[in-house]
Amino acid sequence: MTNKPISVRKVILHHMVMTLKNPFTTSFGTFLDKEFFVIEMEDETGASGFGESVAFSSPWYSEETVETNKHIMGQFLIPLLLESPIEHPDEVSIRFKPIRRNNMAKSALENAVWDLYAKRNNNPLYKELGGVKQQIDVGISIGIQPTAKDLVHVIEEFVNEGYKRMKVKIKPGADYEMLKEVRRHFPDILLMADANSAYTLDDLDTLKKLDELNLMMIEQPLAHDDIIDHAKLQSVLATPICLDESIHSIEDARKAIELGSCKIINIKIGRVGGITESKKIHDYCSQQGIAVWCGGMLESGIGRAHNIALTTLPQFILPGDTASSSRYWEKDIIEPEVFVEKGVIHVPNKPGIGYDVNRQVLESFRVDKTVFSKKNILA
Repeated sequence: MTNKPISVRKVILHHMVMTLKNPFTTSFGTFLDKEFFVIEMEDETGASGFGESVAFSSPWYSEETVETNKHIMGQFLIPLLLESPIEHPDEVSIRFKPIRRNNMAKSALENAVWDLYAKRNNNPLYKELGGVKQQIDVGISIGIQPTAKDLVHVIEEFVNEGYKRMKVKIKPGADYEMLKEVRRHFPDILLMADANSAYTLDDLDTLKKLDELNLMMIEQPLAHDDIIDHAKLQSVLATPICLDESIHSIEDARKAIELGSCKIINIKIGRVGGITESKKIHDYCSQQGIAVWCGGMLESGIGRAHNIALTTLPQFILPGDTASSSRYWEKDIIEPEVFVEKGVIHVPNKPGIGYDVNRQVLESFRVDKTVFSKKNILA
């Protein structure tokens, strides 16, 4: 292990647009393309670490967007990284603390530091994080389908492929009856519903009916910034509530757990500001006996690789959303692509994130490139 600090020499923002193999529909929109940034961070030796921004083009999921990420990274965060060497990736979140929120922008850069740090130590990222698993269980996230018949057909395909858990997006009018039909065909699968904040307490009767379906959980049924009403809802539901959009930090997690707002937390690296904060939430949930799992944001292979490394931590006891690359992309930007075999991913043991970036494929999807360096902050 090297004790030499990381001196960031250059940060490259690769502006990417990749087309999904199939449209992906949630309660807040349908996605055909994924626009994002690949962050390439180069140290004084010429070695590179990679991260990925997960904000969408529009502020559906959170207030952040691709454009706001570029602004915050370029004008505020990257200059903070370039100003002095970094002893350990945990320092990055401290350095970024004066900049409020903008967690997805922070995470994209911090994750690149983690990859670079692990590579300099010639160690897989998951080992640097304290991961203990050689393989992780994987579920699948299924967008809202036109009919219950369509949904059953899609689930049947993924059951046959061996995925360990089915997450179904729901919204008012596409919820109980569709899930009931799924349960009729698949009485024993691990099944959960994800509402993406589509309901209020006025929908209590509908939400209580979901208790009939033996769901693993219902994810973020109420407002994206709420923990009070979720506590009221959890007190009358048998189905565990999982919080997603409401949790942006260890403090959010602590308050939600103390209030009884949830029994499960979905940790998304981008939403909470990076791997360091993700680990803090994981550790706290472990102490409190709260199950966690790793959610997805339609990432390319780079973001997917970070999710895999994080999921090797012991309290990730529920299958996450890190499906095969081929589930979303005709061609991913890493080699080898992420591959699910009988519902599991075997964790790579190469240094860093464990996968190589395919430069040719990356450039084929790249629409722009911006370079930041110490000599010239905007070259």
